[in-house]
Amino acid sequence: MASSPASTRADVYARVTAEIIAAIENGAGEWRAPWHHDGSAIARPTNLGSGKRYRGINTVALWVAAMARNYTSGLWGTYRQWAAAGGQVRKGERATTVVFWKQFESVDDDAGADEDEAGRTRMFARAFSVFNIAQVDGYAAPETPVLPQSERHAHAEAFIASLGITTEFGGDQAFYRPSTDTVHMPPFACFRDTASFYGVWIHECGHASGASHRLARDLSGRFGSASYAAEECVVEILSGLILADLGIAHHPRPDHAAYLSSWLSVLASDPRAIFTAASKAQQAADWMWEQQPLAEALAA
Repeated sequence: MASSPASTRADVYARVTAEIIAAIENGAGEWRAPWHHDGSAIARPTNLGSGKRYRGINTVALWVAAMARNYTSGLWGTYRQWAAAGGQVRKGERATTVVFWKQFESVDDDAGADEDEAGRTRMFARAFSVFNIAQVDGYAAPETPVLPQSERHAHAEAFIASLGITTEFGGDQAFYRPSTDTVHMPPFACFRDTASFYGVWIHECGHASGASHRLARDLSGRFGSASYAAEECVVEILSGLILADLGIAHHPRPDHAAYLSSWLSVLASDPRAIFTAASKAQQAADWMWEQQPLAEALAA
């Protein structure tokens, strides 16, 4: 007997969430999560067939797999896509689950579609199995040019400036103050390296993106008392997405360990939580890119 759309959807949530929990727990000694990366090609998961980067929860799921299996490339494809490109997935290789979302026209509550938080769109989730290039024989990926580090840092500076979020430098703490809509950052000299400086700055701008006059991100209704930890996770994933786009490493913040334990409890009790967090992070990343006057040039 075929499974219902609702049970299939629940299975997708459970499988992806279980893999993310395992990855976080396995990296707990370094307080490292899947969305922390070194800014290399592995941080920008891309589909072989379309050439497009994965988005939202799929990016997180592929980060998880890369972290767990030590993959050094971000190129992924289905079995058929690899075969069409002349490659062969090795026998016994384990696939990674990604999710394709499609608008569902039915309004039948039993049809198995998901409704977004605004209640406007009903979507259907379908799981696909993909393999990393490290699992494939007979395919050589073309070389991808990489900008010098100095240029990547200059792009990060321009990217943040284009957000239009006021930043004040001084003190020894980084935070966003909603009452004044201002990001506060310690001076550059307080950071261990340039990547950490831009990572923290983008993180705090991520909090600012949720202000009422921007994205109006309110997680209290979805996560209740855990909304603060959820917001931190959203912004951490957002930082990973943006820093990957800019080719800059995303290091764990010193306070990251304080959030992991509370976030793990949310994940364990609600398999949909990471999907919501990744969706909100992708929404914020999209908003940030929409503020860029030369988005295509920066993304390149």
